[in-house]
Amino acid sequence: MPEAHNLAEVTPALSIQPLNFAAKDPGVGGWRSLLDQARAADAAGIDRLVVSDHVIFGENLGVYGDPKMGGIEGGQQPTGPDGHWLDPLVVLSMFAAITSHTRFMTGILIAGLRRPANLAKQVATLDVLSEGRLDLGVGVGWQREEYEANGVPFEHRGARLDQTLEIVQRLWREDSVAYQSEEVSFEKVHCNPKPLQDGGVPLWISGTLNKNVLQRISRFGSGWIPWGPDAMDPIGGLAQIREALEKVGRSAEGFQVSSYLPVQQDANGGIDLAATVAAVGPMTEAGVTDLRVTLNLPTELSACQDMLSPLVEAFRGAAGR
Repeated sequence: MPEAHNLAEVTPALSIQPLNFAAKDPGVGGWRSLLDQARAADAAGIDRLVVSDHVIFGENLGVYGDPKMGGIEGGQQPTGPDGHWLDPLVVLSMFAAITSHTRFMTGILIAGLRRPANLAKQVATLDVLSEGRLDLGVGVGWQREEYEANGVPFEHRGARLDQTLEIVQRLWREDSVAYQSEEVSFEKVHCNPKPLQDGGVPLWISGTLNKNVLQRISRFGSGWIPWGPDAMDPIGGLAQIREALEKVGRSAEGFQVSSYLPVQQDANGGIDLAATVAAVGPMTEAGVTDLRVTLNLPTELSACQDMLSPLVEAFRGAAGR
């Protein structure tokens, strides 16, 4: 059985989130720029590419702005219900085929919508073919219609996510697996290949730090993707996570946290590199390991690489890499 994923040494990472969605159908060849952006990011030295997940949309998009339903206060979806969203695991498989060093992450995958064994197989396959470059960000989502369209109850979706994560981790780590619950029951099953990374693909848990999310992180998490009000104070949230990990006997050493690095503009509307990376040192010293910048990426490969390369160089200098 593979050992648990070793998180002892974490190098600060710079990540971007190219858009795997569009408000309208981009037409034939319209997604080619997404692949060029991935190629440019890899060539420039971006550490991680992140893509998001929606399977379907209902028409009640206002729920996204309701924290009680899993949304975010004042949040607005970037497309209407007829927006086009590419499947994140398929997109990342394409990225893996055309890049060499950049890591990948789902941010986030609504994992409870997927059948656990199928998800374990898909993710392990992608990890093997990408040569161990995958991270899986997961969360419960906010949209009832997305669950209903998959025949999955919306209620108790947090417990369903926990069950999914337990099953996939066991299938990744154990040779012969048995599992019993009211919904899933099997024994003496084998799921191969195993992920290339020891202990399986690292799971980054997304959510506001309520009791259930803290327990989920303590059980399964290699990292945390802050959400809601906690996204405004990831350092305070990290202190809670460290305490929760200690209570269950887990070391917090190497635990990963994602947060946004604000991009500062110069007088000409370009990136003020010095001002942007000034926050890198304080953020990484406080425990943030994945610093994500939001950019309007050029659609042409060379222009995108020209934008990203100086940012990567400045980031590495500020991070002491």
